[in-house]
Amino acid sequence: MNKEDFDEIIRHSMIIRKKYHELELQHHGSKWTVEEDALAYLTDAGLVGRNIMSEQQRWPKAGSKDELEHKLGENIWWLIVLAERSGIDIKDAINNFLTKTDAALG
Repeated sequence: MNKEDFDEIIRHSMIIRKKYHELELQHHGSKWTVEEDALAYLTDAGLVGRNIMSEQQRWPKAGSKDELEHKLGENIWWLIVLAERSGIDIKDAINNFLTKTDAALG
């Protein structure tokens, strides 16, 4: 993936987050906090685990393949949102992680 593609994913992610903020204002009178976003991400991360278990025949659930695909995408979206709301450049974060981890593993 080139840099422009990832920039577009980030831009589109934040547009969608803004639309959810509008729904939150409409339904609850306030936007979710960063903490609430983090809790929503953790819930979705748990659902990734549950759907992986289902795909490995360790948890009985129908339709897990489609939900797993959706939840994997949603988890990446949440990480982008959380990084943006925390003032962290997600591109730098992943690049730094990969560089440091690669160096540590030789």
